[in-house]
Amino acid sequence: MSSDTEIAVEDPTAPAEDSPPVASTRTVETIVYFVLAGLALVLGFDNWRTGMGWEAEGPQAGYFPFYLSVILAAASVYGLVSIFLSRMDEGKTFVTRDQLRRVMQVFIPTFLFCLLTQWLGLYVASFLLIAGFMSWVGRISLWKSLLTSLVFSLAMFITFDIAFDVIMPKGPLEALFGY
Repeated sequence: MSSDTEIAVEDPTAPAEDSPPVASTRTVETIVYFVLAGLALVLGFDNWRTGMGWEAEGPQAGYFPFYLSVILAAASVYGLVSIFLSRMDEGKTFVTRDQLRRVMQVFIPTFLFCLLTQWLGLYVASFLLIAGFMSWVGRISLWKSLLTSLVFSLAMFITFDIAFDVIMPKGPLEALFGY
């Protein structure tokens, strides 16, 4: 191949060129700084309530966490001020619609996995998560997805519950088999 000819390789994970922006970098940073400042206020109040002073024996339980929350609040205020004083990132896109869709393809099933683990147990929820990811996101045939997730869930069960006797969240299926 000569150096004059280049083959354009398209990245299959790259968003489409015409994908509209969902949020600007400035908007997302502002929201994150406000959330962090709110978290700092809640943590600061809770640690102040717990006790953030110094006693004869040393610091109270909330001493160090209180001052860490003060530092977090100060950093959030600094970030907010710098965003409002700076005009550099006003039009810069943080995420496009395609990128957000791809993130949600992973976030929503993972969130549901965490919820379902409470009621179905770790192994059944893992089976559903793996089978769902393989068939939906990976576009792998259903029988391969089900077989792989079954083998993985059984391997996890044998490893953790039987071999190492580790207590894992269990659901009605494990109770049906006496575990």
